[in-house]
Amino acid sequence: MRLRLQRSVLPALLCLWSSVALCAERDPLNTEASLPLKPALRLGGAVGDPCADAAPRSTLNLFDVVNLALCNNPQTREVWASSRVQAAQVGVSKGSYFPAVSLSASGNRNSPGTNQRTLGLTLSYLLYDFGARAANLESARQLLAAASSTQDSTVQVVFLSAVQAYYQTQATQAALDATREAERAAKGSFDAAEARYLAGSATPADKLQAQTAYSQATLNRITAEGTQKKTGGTLANIIGLDANRSVTLAAANSETVPPDFDRDVNALIDEAKRQRPDLIAAEAQVKAAEASADAARAAGKPSISLTASTTQANSAGITSHGSSLGVNLSVPLFSGFAPTYRVRAAEAQVEAQQAQMERVRSQVALDVWNAYQNLITATQSLRTTADLLHSAEQSERVALGRYQAGVGSILDVLNAQSALASARQQRIQSMLDWNIGRATLAQAMGNLDGNLLQTLSPAAPEKALP
Repeated sequence: MRLRLQRSVLPALLCLWSSVALCAERDPLNTEASLPLKPALRLGGAVGDPCADAAPRSTLNLFDVVNLALCNNPQTREVWASSRVQAAQVGVSKGSYFPAVSLSASGNRNSPGTNQRTLGLTLSYLLYDFGARAANLESARQLLAAASSTQDSTVQVVFLSAVQAYYQTQATQAALDATREAERAAKGSFDAAEARYLAGSATPADKLQAQTAYSQATLNRITAEGTQKKTGGTLANIIGLDANRSVTLAAANSETVPPDFDRDVNALIDEAKRQRPDLIAAEAQVKAAEASADAARAAGKPSISLTASTTQANSAGITSHGSSLGVNLSVPLFSGFAPTYRVRAAEAQVEAQQAQMERVRSQVALDVWNAYQNLITATQSLRTTADLLHSAEQSERVALGRYQAGVGSILDVLNAQSALASARQQRIQSMLDWNIGRATLAQAMGNLDGNLLQTLSPAAPEKALP
């Protein structure tokens, strides 16, 4: 009977051992089921795999840039691995609800020639411990929830960085185009001044002023080319390429004026406090600290365990068997005040986590407020710069036409061209601020995700943030 019992237990022991030693990547308790998916974007109801393409396409839109950044950025891989670490800790805590089984074997040879072999099987099962293991499991679960929310927060940070790099690259390209246009106009003014000078209807001062403006426009174009190359390198770095790799972006429509943004900022702040992943993580950290404090209190209380063992010994050809079954009561009496200070440390940790949660909650409100005001300002500036650019273009055409007709001065032309170049730069900057402002507000509210790319897309700038 005892031999049959040992043979029935042995396969189970081998299975348990193999699940750890041979199949380490298995998740027998399914602890990773609650983890968020690896960073992926949703667009139009479909889930996109950010790592589906090993290499970026020849022309990238905003969705491509964000996907590549989430796929290749080490921060996203790091937080995903950290979440898996905490999921494994949940499995460790759940393991205390299972019995512990150990197998021992020994063999000795004594002089003069006596052999002794011993085989033992021991089982221990914790029956009751005043809630210590339940508190440890709850702490691990809350820490897993915090890790999952931290992953979401990190993904949004990388997401926002990719959006900013994308629009910054678009803006520097538009600025380069504007400086080229300003250089072309300055060249035209210089040609007109030179022609009038040769015809005797303009002074040398007109020619020199026009030449100076042309040289300045050329210098501005050279500076813009350098800036454009640097922002292109930054974008390539964010999506996982070397900075010297050329990245081509899809053309953007930046001329549509957006509607007014009139959402209630108080409602936005309340919504952010429900959705911000870093605040959710801080709240989970508080619950985890409270559970750890409960575990520290329970650690100083008695525990009851069920123990069972069976042994088989062979000495000098004589086989003996033994078995035992019992209940073990462990009552801690004195440990040098260590349990007391563990409880005090755990309670202080709860207070620290609560203070951190309040700090994050206050920061959430400030982030939403600042992002909201920036978006309001950017929207108004975008509307104003549209009018400014239109009037500057009209003024430049009139001044140049008057000068070419011989009734205007070169200063009027140069001033008009300078004002036009400034208006173009302000228009580009206001468009950049508006696009970044929408993404920043979404990130401050905790809902910067793939669905938002449909309204962030340059092809549809007339859509306001939902």
